[in-house]
Parts: sequence; structure tokens; C-alpha cells
Amino acid sequence: MLYRGFSLSLMGIVAALILCLLATDEVLSQQPITHTPLLMSALRDAPEEVIVWDTEYAPGAMNPRHFHPAAITFRVISGTGVWQEEGKEPVTLHAGDSLFTPAGTVHSHWNPSSTEGLRFLEFIVAEKGKGRSIPRP
Repeated sequence: MLYRGFSLSLMGIVAALILCLLATDEVLSQQPITHTPLLMSALRDAPEEVIVWDTEYAPGAMNPRHFHPAAITFRVISGTGVWQEEGKEPVTLHAGDSLFTPAGTVHSHWNPSSTEGLRFLEFIVAEKGKGRSIPRP
């Protein structure tokens, strides 16, 4: 009898763990951010390069506080996104909207939708190898 009760309790615990893992996996699968390079080209006779990223945020995805050593221009292709520069109010951008962020500006951006994706282009002119973001606490 004790063995049988233990088995049922253990089965319940295992079932609960499996459900938690599935739920966690589902949440994680809704959070990805993808960056597809469209263009990476060195400028002739200059130390800079031009970079264009096609970036997609799943519903609810967020890129926390970071900065870029170079200026960056965002152009929303589809969906709605929110950008917030440190010390400023958030700005909501819709398809067709653009936002210029000066070099070194600490900011974050996210997809506020729980059902629709967000897609935008990132245009960067930076010193070679210095166009990526740098996380900030």
C-alpha cells in the first residue's frame, strides 16, 4: 500500500515537472529575436562599414538595455514596437515609422503584442567590427 501511494505521488510529481517544462518551452519559443544580415560592406578607402539587419521579434520578445558604439536607424516593416532611450518616455513605432538613435545611447526595445510579430530593419554605419550592441545592466 505504501509503495503504491509512493508511486502515485512520484507519478504526480513527474507529471507536474513535465507540464512545467512544456510550459517553459512554450514561453521560450515565443521569445526569440532573430537577426538576418542583409548587407555587410566595407566602405571604400574608409575605416567604416555599412550593416543592415532584418530583425524579427516574436510576440512579447524584448531586447533589454544596451547601446551601440555607432548610430543606428530603425525602420519598422511590420507590427508595432516600443523603443525607450534611457531617461526618456517610450516611443511606439508602427509599420513605416523610423527612429534614429545616436551612438552610445542606452536604450531597450520590445514587441508589446502577445499575438503579432515585429519586424524592423537596422541600418548602421560603424567602425569595422563595432556595429553590434553592448549590453548594459
